Amino acid sequence: MLTDSTKSGANSTPAAADPLVQVTGLKKHFPILGGLFRRQVGAVKAVDGVSFHIERGETLGLVGESGSGKSTIGRVMLQLDHATEGSVLFEGTELTDTRGEALRQIRPKMQMVFQDPHASLNPRMTVASIVGEPLREHRAGSREERKTRIDELLDLVGLEPGHANRYPHEFSGGQRQRIGIARAIALSPDFIVCDEPIAALDVSIQSQIVNLLEKLQDTLGLTYLFISHDLSMVRHIADRVAVMYLGRIMELSDVDELYTDPKHPYTKALLSAVPVPDPKIEAVRQRVILEGDIPSPANPPPGCPFNTRCPVAQERCELEVPAWRELSHGHWVACHFAE
Repeated sequence: MLTDSTKSGANSTPAAADPLVQVTGLKKHFPILGGLFRRQVGAVKAVDGVSFHIERGETLGLVGESGSGKSTIGRVMLQLDHATEGSVLFEGTELTDTRGEALRQIRPKMQMVFQDPHASLNPRMTVASIVGEPLREHRAGSREERKTRIDELLDLVGLEPGHANRYPHEFSGGQRQRIGIARAIALSPDFIVCDEPIAALDVSIQSQIVNLLEKLQDTLGLTYLFISHDLSMVRHIADRVAVMYLGRIMELSDVDELYTDPKHPYTKALLSAVPVPDPKIEAVRQRVILEGDIPSPANPPPGCPFNTRCPVAQERCELEVPAWRELSHGHWVACHFAE
C-alpha cells in the first residue's frame, strides 16, 4: 500500500531495525530575493523530498550530476545548513530541531571530509593544530594526551608524526586530504559525510584515498555517506547506491544490482558513460546520450523531474510525478515505465 508521501512522489523506503541515520522527507530550499525590498520571489529547490537510511557500518553512495543536490544533503544532515522541511534522525535524535549546546554535544559523532583539501585546511595553522583543533574544542584529554593522539592519527592516515609541525602548503593534494581525514576521525565519530573527497585529486591518488577510507572503516567501525560523481569509484566503496537528479532520488539499490541491472533511464545513461576496460566490449556497447542540460532547480519541470531529457518519456511523464516503488527486494525506483 502506498503512503501519502509515496503517492506524491517523495522518496520513502522502510528503514532497517536500528539505522544509524534516518532521513525522511528532507527538503532544502534556498530563497530567491528580488525587487526593491528584497522580498522572496522564488526558491531554489536544492533538495526536494528525499528519504533514505544508512545502517551502522554501511557506506551509502550518493551519485548524480553537478547541481543535483548531493552536497546539500550532506551539509543538511550535519546541520551545517538547516533543513526547510523534513527529518534527520541520528541515533534516534532529531537533528533538525537540535540547536546550541545540545547540537555541540552530538558534533563529535558526526564529521565531514570536504572536497577541496586545499581550501578546507587553514594555511596559517600547522598540521598538529589542524588535526588537534577538534580535540581542543571539545576538551578531549590533557595537552600531552592530545599530542599523543595527534601522532596516532597521523600514523593512521599514512603520514609521519614528524610532519606535525609543517604547514598545508608543504604537502601534495593527496597528503592534504589525509590531513583532512585525520581531523575528521580525531574525536572517534560514528558517521562521516565524504563530500566528493577524491574529486580534486589526481587519478593516481584517488584509489589510495578510497583504500584509506575503507581501511579506516574496517578498523574504526565507521559509517559513510560517500558523495561522488565518479561511478566507478562508488562501485568500489559503496554497499548501496542512491542516484540523484534535480533534488530527488531516482533510484536506490544494492551496489551490485544497480550496476548490473539499472532500472531508471537516468541511471542507465550515467552508467553508459563509464568506460569499460575491455576494448572489445567498449567498441560495441551502446551509449545513452542525454540531450540538453539539467533544468534549473529554481524552476523544475512538472511531472517527472527527468522528463525533459528522458529518452523514453511520454505524455504521462510531463503530467504525473512517478511513484517511488520497490521493484524487487531493496531496489527502489521513481519511474512510470521501469520494470
